[in-house]
Amino acid sequence: MPPTRDEILSWLRETDPQRLEQLWRRADDLRRAVVGDDVQLRGLIEISNHCRRSCTYCGIRQRAKGVTRYRMTQDQIVACAAKAGRFGYGTVVVQAGEDPALTTDWVRTLVHRIKAEAGVAITLSLGERPHEDLVAWKAAGADRYLLRFETSDPVLFARIHPRGRGFHRDRFEMLADLRALGFEVGSGVMVGIPGQTWDTLADDLQRFRDLDLDMIGVGPFIASPRTPLWRAAQTPAAPEQVPADELTTYKVLALARLLCPQANLPATTALATLNTESGRETGLQRGANVLMPNVTPPEFRIHYEIYPAKACITETAEKCNGCMKLRISSIGRKVGKGPGGRRREGATSPEAPKTLRD
Repeated sequence: MPPTRDEILSWLRETDPQRLEQLWRRADDLRRAVVGDDVQLRGLIEISNHCRRSCTYCGIRQRAKGVTRYRMTQDQIVACAAKAGRFGYGTVVVQAGEDPALTTDWVRTLVHRIKAEAGVAITLSLGERPHEDLVAWKAAGADRYLLRFETSDPVLFARIHPRGRGFHRDRFEMLADLRALGFEVGSGVMVGIPGQTWDTLADDLQRFRDLDLDMIGVGPFIASPRTPLWRAAQTPAAPEQVPADELTTYKVLALARLLCPQANLPATTALATLNTESGRETGLQRGANVLMPNVTPPEFRIHYEIYPAKACITETAEKCNGCMKLRISSIGRKVGKGPGGRRREGATSPEAPKTLRD
């Protein structure tokens, strides 16, 4: 049985290492039973850091000062996708800020080209887009779409996503639209963003299950000095404020696995930024089954600075490839093959106790 809301809250607040070992073990056992020991590799391509939004947590927000803006050409992007295919990655994740220059037709052509020239699955992560864009991109061959809802608390969401001018779309409505169109749907939250409480985070975890997400991305909030939330992150936290730390992120990963056994869960770059030595490996041992090596050329990657001191920001794609595969083998796991989509058919899970607190 999945954890109840009371159990989720109790685990989120748990600090006893021996008790937490039970959570890690259950999440890892369930991961092994449902999705196996394969670790799926997604080649991340950060195609543009232009953005029309001024989200208060993001270092490439429209109003951020000191950002060197770039936009990759289609030839450059397709070359990165082809390289990812040669490395054996079954999927590329095409990510950008909400760049107005990435029009419906431009992205449609890009999707066609990646499919034809690289032969990999495609996850798009391009922010809030209208229904017509999603229809066009799905028809072109896009397989998945990633859109974090960031928080299920509407007051907090309005605080971190000021509306401003231009197109806006309710994120939960868009996630439902993506599902109806046949995309595999990914979403997630940041752990410890200022204003996030334990109750809010418990609601977020329950929303993962309600949405029946195919992929769930969770990582710690890391404050950027280019953002309004930088100052908030430096002030003493309220008693119910969720800490933006490594331990809490592992708890959320493990609970996400227990709530959504079939979902693909990455051990994120933000987690690796907090723990460069073993953050990814530990995440893989606490529920995760995906890593996202970056194949963006370093001359662009260094400018996709959503938060500072990002892990592996100057490494080549070749070095990231070798490093990821060594990390996977070091914990006795193996690299997955193929596109690595959600395993829906015939998925089973080990018998679970009636309560996770027994």
